[in-house]
Amino acid sequence: MSHDVASEPPLRSRHRTWPTRGTSSVVAGARPPRAVPTLLADIGPHFVIAANGAAVYAPDGTTLRTRPIPPADGAELVARVRRAVPGVSFAFEYDHDFGHEPAYPSWSYAEDSVDLIGSAEELLFRPPSRPVLKVLAHHRTLPLDVFHDQARHAAGDHAETTHSTGLSLVEFSAPGVTKASTLTAWSTELGIRGDEIAAFGDMPNDLPMLRAVGMPYAMANAHPAVLAATRLRAASNDADGVARRLEEFVAAAHGPATSSGRRRPPLEA
Repeated sequence: MSHDVASEPPLRSRHRTWPTRGTSSVVAGARPPRAVPTLLADIGPHFVIAANGAAVYAPDGTTLRTRPIPPADGAELVARVRRAVPGVSFAFEYDHDFGHEPAYPSWSYAEDSVDLIGSAEELLFRPPSRPVLKVLAHHRTLPLDVFHDQARHAAGDHAETTHSTGLSLVEFSAPGVTKASTLTAWSTELGIRGDEIAAFGDMPNDLPMLRAVGMPYAMANAHPAVLAATRLRAASNDADGVARRLEEFVAAAHGPATSSGRRRPPLEA
């Protein structure tokens, strides 16, 4: 979404009551782990999939699992992208903090969130107790679509490559790590099928997740690629689109069961 989902007052206030009213929900996003405490303070106790699928948090903020990028693999990724796209600077989201190269733009992060500044190689080979969950890359002059295409080609199967902000940042996670793969694994543990899940998205990093669920909703103000790939629509975030749809789901959960005996949708992402 263009704005933080927690900034929607109707969503923030209603979301606290939904789990006891017939639905389950998980917030799946690109937000880094360091943003999870604030998110939970806003929306109440809910499961969170963070860093494009690289981490899952319990409603009390406890880390349930992480899928980090091994340091050697991260170094190979950085080297491949540097060779293909000169002028790139990198930043790293860890399990609890953030580090960046000196040339990485300060407008993309909160100053008080910075833990380390150094070269990519120095930042990658930190103690193993602080795993890298997401790599970010910035180019000063290339348009985002051009930069993303070049970076994705350079990374190949060494990483999942996407973008989510509309700004000139490209994001990398470990191979196979996406919102979709983590949401699918998490929902399977709950006994919920993909066709029983409704998901909302607005940026290209949402596409794998939207393709993996039975009810994929694009926000009205979504990226053109998201609008083209989805069949369902929700009003924009400024019009409380997610809140409105989820209120409908809550109402439906108290209606007649489907032919399979289950009310839908039991899970929202």
